[in-house]
Amino acid sequence: MPRTIEEGFNDFLSRLKAKAPETEAAKSHRASIEACLVNNFGLKRFVRIGSFGNGTSVSGYSDIDYLASIPTNQFKQSSVASLTKIRDALELRFPRTGVHVNSPAIAVPFGTYKSESTEIVPGHYVGEANGHKVYEIADGNGGWMRVSPDAHNTYVTRIDQRLGGRVKPLIRFIKAWKFHRQVPISSFYIEMRVAKYAEDESSILYDIDVSAVLKSLWSHQLAQLQDPTGFSGYVRACKTEAQQNDALSKLSTAVIRAQKARTASREGSTSDAFSWWRLLYNDAFPTYYR
Repeated sequence: MPRTIEEGFNDFLSRLKAKAPETEAAKSHRASIEACLVNNFGLKRFVRIGSFGNGTSVSGYSDIDYLASIPTNQFKQSSVASLTKIRDALELRFPRTGVHVNSPAIAVPFGTYKSESTEIVPGHYVGEANGHKVYEIADGNGGWMRVSPDAHNTYVTRIDQRLGGRVKPLIRFIKAWKFHRQVPISSFYIEMRVAKYAEDESSILYDIDVSAVLKSLWSHQLAQLQDPTGFSGYVRACKTEAQQNDALSKLSTAVIRAQKARTASREGSTSDAFSWWRLLYNDAFPTYYR
């Protein structure tokens, strides 16, 4: 059990990483989904993206996302119609899973683990830019938008490696707050905001930087973020105004709790600091061991 704040965050990080049963369960569904897309649409590429693809998933909460590169001639002019067409094929193959559209993805909620719930983002390849593959995917309004998951992963990984592999854990800690406190912020937004924050840092200390990131999110008022890679335009924090208001309310509370945890640490009260971190994370943070 942890005796210091650093040990507490390290223990917490080990809990946030996907466990072997989750990983194996997720792998078991990939082949059948891939085969369905190959047979129905001539799938060209099927690659894991999102939290699992970038090493920032949270055990028990993150689902698995795949980019499905499908030939352009399989898509309709309307992205809504295209997603419906692909959903219908997946629903026919997996009739008991509750397949549904969750634009820009199609959700296939397998099994009991959250990591078994699979989201497939259909896209068609449009070329390369700066050495990264670029795709068009549904924009949520019937049209299309350009994305490059490879570029996003490269961006985060570059910053993470420069800072000794401590940025991806920092992203996990912010996502853990989102999940444990049911904050309706996009995980992709968190990923890009934290990476952008860390881009200007010379080192990462988990307790200091979790507090600093939360404060930064608050100072920006969860405003949309221009995609640092230049591919996806602006990244929104929340889907609706109601979600934005809910998220800001919870963020305000989180900033205060993280600051109180930091104050307790500076005053030498490790036990009180643990109590504040546990409150921030809804008791999911490790218990202090004296």
